[in-house]
Amino acid sequence: MGRRKTIYDIAELANTSPSAVSAVLNGSWEKRRISRDTANRVMAVAEEHGYERNIQASLLRRSRSNIVGMVIPKYDDRYFGMIAERFEQLARDRGLFPVITCTQRDGDLEARAARELVSYQVDTIIATGATDPDRITEICRAAGVVSINLDLPGSAAPTVISDNRGGAKELTALLLRTCNETAQGRPMMFVGGRPSDANTSARIDGFLEAHAEAGIDVPDDLILACGYAGEKAFAALDAFRGPEPAGLFVNSTISLEGVVRWLKKNGRLDDGSTRFACFDWDPFAALIPGNVGMARQDVPRMLDAVFQVLEDGGKPGDTVLVPCILEYCNDTTAG
Repeated sequence: MGRRKTIYDIAELANTSPSAVSAVLNGSWEKRRISRDTANRVMAVAEEHGYERNIQASLLRRSRSNIVGMVIPKYDDRYFGMIAERFEQLARDRGLFPVITCTQRDGDLEARAARELVSYQVDTIIATGATDPDRITEICRAAGVVSINLDLPGSAAPTVISDNRGGAKELTALLLRTCNETAQGRPMMFVGGRPSDANTSARIDGFLEAHAEAGIDVPDDLILACGYAGEKAFAALDAFRGPEPAGLFVNSTISLEGVVRWLKKNGRLDDGSTRFACFDWDPFAALIPGNVGMARQDVPRMLDAVFQVLEDGGKPGDTVLVPCILEYCNDTTAG
């Protein structure tokens, strides 16, 4: 059996907007000042595709579907894998059926995934690490579906996010202390992420703040926000021709793959001669020589907060900030 038509399909066929289709089908089109011609066109398309009965059944249903969806950017990453696993566990504990779709950090694919989830009558969509969370919220709002942002903030729905700035500041301070004897006042280098990404921007702010408190200036060319992919981190480091930094702040475990390849190529991996710290946690990465610490995002606490917001309700723009956990590596101590 084919997938039934959604309001987005009807809107495309009728050459109008999804909100106009929703208004026509729920009878509020005149109050919205939608023309009769548009209303007649929408109703004709809806009737042709059997949509009117579907929308009425949806509007009149007496109970929730108990389906909760999650849009997630990656599977091949420990952090997002932990989020997906915790999400499924907490959803089932509450008698909900979890559905997860991976969108590869593609904004158009995120929107298509949200529309597909809506077509299957999910009650809630959790936009995790979305490139454009407000776009997903707009799709949910048009269909009467609750949306919550996780990992990356949005202005149109409640958000649960790590304290990226605070975690980065604490991690940079650890790196500076560890490299104190050999650094001689030289700054660290920031590697990975995208400047337009809210999490990367906050981590850069924390990185710079820790340097400022230590009385160290950071030249612009030491901020290599080259993207998350490991190959981009490797290429950026390989192309760098400035003075050697005292150490490396790596923005994610994905970027760390490229950093490790670069360290090995230059003979700096086995002896741990180049100190680095990494935002996010991986138990294997914690064993790499030279790794002084990692900022672990508190996934259990973040998902608990998501379901608390879901149960209590939340307003657009509300933000729950969850502190990170500083993990010391290779016998590094807080002192």
